[in-house]
Parts: sequence; structure tokens; C-alpha cells
Amino acid sequence: MEQIGRITYYEGLLDRVSAANAGLERALAEYRDAQVAARALDAYYGSEEWKQDFADDEAGKLSRTLKRGVLSEDAAYDALCASRALLTQMLETVAQVLRD
Repeated sequence: MEQIGRITYYEGLLDRVSAANAGLERALAEYRDAQVAARALDAYYGSEEWKQDFADDEAGKLSRTLKRGVLSEDAAYDALCASRALLTQMLETVAQVLRD
């Protein structure tokens, strides 16, 4: 590869790595911040309050215009499981990158 082409190629790699690093840094900060919300959601899901809210929804006591996905039996569980799966994926990615 000639010099200008080589420099241009590696400059592109530098840009790609720098952009990926910045994106991951932002995503990790957002994910860390969301873990407070995840712990609160986990505590609510399956609690006596959740059970009462679920029962009231089933009995038609809540407005049909109320956004209430949290009262579905799957949404909170799926979100919490996805969060744990992402943690596992991050650990596996870190291990692979460190091995390479």
C-alpha cells in the first residue's frame, strides 16, 4: 500500500475506534444510570403494590388511557432479563477483547 493510502486507511480506523469508544462511553453511562431504575422496577414487580395494581387493572378500575405496560406479566420481567443478558454479553465481550 502506498504511503497516502496507508495513512488514509489507518486514519479511518482511528476515526472508527474513536467513535465506537465515545458511543460506548455514552451508552455505559446511560446504562449505569438506568440501573437505579432497574432496581426500583425489580422491587415493584411482584410486590404487594404491583399485585394490587394488577388486580385493579384486571377489574377495570384503571383508566384505559393509562399507559400500564408495567402491569403486564411479561414487560417488566422481559426488560429485567434483557438487562441481565446484556451484562453477560458485556462480560463475554470484555473477556474476548482482552484475550485477543
